[in-house]
Amino acid sequence: MDRFSWSNGLLEINETLVIQQRGVRLYDGDDKAKLDVGVVLLSTHRLIWRDVKNHECCIAMPLSQIIFFEEQAAGIGKSAKIVIHLHPVPANKEPGPYQQSKYSYIKLSFKEHGQIEFYRRLTEEMTQKRWESTPVSQPIPTGTGSQAGKTRAVGIVGIERKIEERRKETDKNISEAFEDLSKLMVKAKEMVELSRSIANKIKDKQGDITEDETIRFKSYLLSMGIANPVTRETHGSGTNYHMQLAKQLGDMLQAPLEERGGMMALTEVYCLVNRARGMELLSPEDLVNACKMFESLKLPLRLRVFDSGVMVVQLQSHSEEEMIASALDNVSDKGSLTAEEFAKLLGLSVLLSKERLLLAEKMGHLCRDDSVEGLRFYPNLF
Repeated sequence: MDRFSWSNGLLEINETLVIQQRGVRLYDGDDKAKLDVGVVLLSTHRLIWRDVKNHECCIAMPLSQIIFFEEQAAGIGKSAKIVIHLHPVPANKEPGPYQQSKYSYIKLSFKEHGQIEFYRRLTEEMTQKRWESTPVSQPIPTGTGSQAGKTRAVGIVGIERKIEERRKETDKNISEAFEDLSKLMVKAKEMVELSRSIANKIKDKQGDITEDETIRFKSYLLSMGIANPVTRETHGSGTNYHMQLAKQLGDMLQAPLEERGGMMALTEVYCLVNRARGMELLSPEDLVNACKMFESLKLPLRLRVFDSGVMVVQLQSHSEEEMIASALDNVSDKGSLTAEEFAKLLGLSVLLSKERLLLAEKMGHLCRDDSVEGLRFYPNLF
């Protein structure tokens, strides 16, 4: 216990709190110390103990004083302990609660458990020895009266300095992040220019490039994004913008629609289009207004709104009779189907599958059973 010195308990500059544990009693060797139960704090530089009732009673010891330590298991009526073996008292040690001790070790008795985690963190600190790589800029505070008041001021200044350093570090990280974002935007613009150049070359050399090569080039451009996306900057605003956007959507969506059976939910279209447009994102309102112009522009697509309010984009060639017949055939083959089961059979979304079944029901080909198990459709035999 004579290795401990009086302290105000404040952390110094470059010192960080690692863990603290309540309900810890100190032992001077095998004897109980003349101090009450308190809180033990482990920092990167010191072992600190503070009285719970009297906060002015606080002592500390540098971690460099520790030789090794070991666990002592709890017994009947005895708490678990950590035994810490110490170096001899240094000549320049500040005053503390004990001027001399016959023991070269102390014990930390954990009345409220927590010794396992404390032992683990103490092991880490003794292995890393961070007090050697980041020494504190002020001596460990001791003393009382006016001197203690001066030290406390130094501690507060240290805390403020730490906060300021962290703020500067945060500002630096944010600045670097925005620099990276700016570089990414520049690269994205370069890629769009490249894709636009390739698209123009394909148009100029249409006769020199085979149809298969043209299709392959266009698939590469689609994977990179829309080569020359329609924007308000290039095509103004209002009706003209929506007309040009509708034409571009007509070219872009035809192949994905054919792959998906001729119909896609508007939410799927929105995601697909914006993924292809890169940084020139489209608003939901502009997408809806452009889709409403499909039929007036005599494009091979049309916007359809089901009775439930679900909006889809479908091919003009998409036959409603075939869609109803497909729903009836599948339900008849299986005996009954839910929207989820129908979606798995056709590889569609559950939303579109349900709309197909509801449409077939509306036309009188199917009937439903709505129970606690969910909505199930059966062939209409009446």
